[in-house]
Amino acid sequence: MTAPGQTRRGGRRGAAAAAAKGPKRRVDYRTLRNPFPPVPLFSEDRIAVMHETALHVLEELGIKVLLPQARAIFKAGGARVDEDSEMVFIGRDIVMAAVGSAPKSFVLKGGDEGRDLTMELGALTIQAGAGAPHATDLVRGRRPGSLRDFSEFTRLVQYFDVLHLQGPAVEPQDIPIHERHYATAHAVLSQSDKVPFVFSRGTPQVTEGFEMIRDFRGLSDADFAAQSWCYTIINTNSPRQIDIPMGQGIIDFARAGQAAVITPFCLMGAMAPVTVVGAVVLSHAEALAAITLSQLSRHGAPVLYGAFASNVDMKSGAPAFGTPEQVKASLACGQLARMLGLPWRNAAGCAANINDAQAAHETQMSAWGAMLSGCTMLIHGAGWIEGGLTVSYEKLITDIDMLQSLAELCLPTPADDAAMALDALKEVQPGGHFFGCAHTMERFDTAFYEPVSYDWSNIGTWAENGSLDANTRATAIWQDILEGPPNFTPDADKVDALQAYAAKRIEQGGAPPES
Repeated sequence: MTAPGQTRRGGRRGAAAAAAKGPKRRVDYRTLRNPFPPVPLFSEDRIAVMHETALHVLEELGIKVLLPQARAIFKAGGARVDEDSEMVFIGRDIVMAAVGSAPKSFVLKGGDEGRDLTMELGALTIQAGAGAPHATDLVRGRRPGSLRDFSEFTRLVQYFDVLHLQGPAVEPQDIPIHERHYATAHAVLSQSDKVPFVFSRGTPQVTEGFEMIRDFRGLSDADFAAQSWCYTIINTNSPRQIDIPMGQGIIDFARAGQAAVITPFCLMGAMAPVTVVGAVVLSHAEALAAITLSQLSRHGAPVLYGAFASNVDMKSGAPAFGTPEQVKASLACGQLARMLGLPWRNAAGCAANINDAQAAHETQMSAWGAMLSGCTMLIHGAGWIEGGLTVSYEKLITDIDMLQSLAELCLPTPADDAAMALDALKEVQPGGHFFGCAHTMERFDTAFYEPVSYDWSNIGTWAENGSLDANTRATAIWQDILEGPPNFTPDADKVDALQAYAAKRIEQGGAPPES
């Protein structure tokens, strides 16, 4: 479904009327190709040196791998392993063979073909803010995340086609962690046909996540193994460490043929060197190590090269996002990803504590960096504040206009004879206007992007309608979406079967996460 139209009347009724009417202009945001040539930050020879330096780090300095099974896989693949220190030293020939076996293009399968996503360089997919322990909105305030919040975010993400994947928006902390994966799987599969996310919290939970998706999609074991039906995000522990859940997640997803998004999280001056290039080298080394583990676990396992590097505030140590340093790191990591030929993940970001001008600027600045770096998957694109500690309902709505504007730039712009408007130029005389000419009248209701939360009325009309700011308008919009009918209707029998599966597993004790 495309977004509701611009609200011009005050309060909830105006938003409801706009949403009910819907825009006359119809666009397809489901399949986007980035039209912008990727912007290089460094010369090709300096990128080559960064790559060689990262290989040197893996060969000579090594990476700490806490999972014994992962160390055994590395050792069987030819890496040198020191069991006492848990350090793994990976030769460049092993690394580059792994890069060569990783697919350059693969498909993430949705609930129907219209939701399938091709992961390759040049494609663009977007995820909302993810992984937050808190949620906030103007009605209920800031609070620990709950299953209600998770479910509502699932519905909001489903509503907007510019958000292509479901993600772990907010932790439902009111559900015990050994049962949480049942609740989140039910919320996503019963309310969305978009590609689902599965947390890497140990083999038992991952396996059950796969089983729930397989059965809900009506797949055989062979069907599930033949395609990627879900994805996870693997964060290394910078600097130079892969912990037990992440190492196990890499192995489990690789062996099941499901997609892993390998993402070091390098904050310059904290978990990474203070320079942009130093952070990029560390990020690249960690990504290569994790990709190598995935390919040693299963040749040809689907992976995305990932990078999420920014800096900290050196006065407080707090993470900063949307900074020039983050954009520069994104551009450099894009160059490295293109050198490898792999689809890759980057991110927007926001350190602001509320949905204000700072929040908008930081998210848009970092999203532009990701766009210009040519990333395949842009995450944290909507709703993320406080450096990922909170997702905001209002910010999700206001960020949609930014994301849909980026999507509009990905759509073709007509340049045929009719678009040249020669007839209109003949019709309108010097000093006239184009409001009423035939060319305009044929196109006026479809010509321009129709925003979700912007108010383009003049100040007099705006004041008459209640002087509503963007946050207030956004509140009305998300409330109307959640109070309206869902735009996805699941198979009732599959929902019942999913509930029965979860009830049986919970009765058996659930699946505690591994650490």
